[in-house]
Amino acid sequence: MSFAPAFLDDRTSTWPAPALLTTMVESTEAIAALVEEYSSTLYRVAYSVTRNVAEAEDAVQEAFVRVLRHREKLGEIRDHRVWLVRIVWNVVLDKKRRAKTRPETDDIADHTRSLRASGLAADQSAISSQQYQRIMALIDQLPRKEREAILLSAVEELSTAQAAEILGATESSIRSRIFRARRILAELLEKEGIER
Repeated sequence: MSFAPAFLDDRTSTWPAPALLTTMVESTEAIAALVEEYSSTLYRVAYSVTRNVAEAEDAVQEAFVRVLRHREKLGEIRDHRVWLVRIVWNVVLDKKRRAKTRPETDDIADHTRSLRASGLAADQSAISSQQYQRIMALIDQLPRKEREAILLSAVEELSTAQAAEILGATESSIRSRIFRARRILAELLEKEGIER
């Protein structure tokens, strides 16, 4: 019994047409290019929701598995970034719905990923990381719709049109959610004594 793909089976000697082979190679190269270009963006989106390194990595991997399953649609996609962010967003939300709880971890890898690779001294980086973590914790306190809008807009730097497409809402509702989120965050930051 052979485990090779059917087109490589010696018994049938049926190779796919050259055009099919070219298409298969091109789609593989296209997916590899998408992974190269967008994996870190997708990781940040997933991590901003899960706050867990392993879960974020799993979500990104699952998103690319879904892309692989639907690779024939790659040519139809207008904006690959928005399409991929929407896929990873849905993967994360699906996992959260299934789990119903989000376990918090105090994994050192989570903290090291949040440290920026800049010329800052270690103590400045730690303070910056702590502030970032605290602000992200405050964002977690926002109502769901406002939290989603601000994460996509401010953290992932998507336009309101892109955020609206991902969240299935109108641009005006996204702008309203962002406005409300910023107002609530300003109040929370003031209570926490964190400078804006």
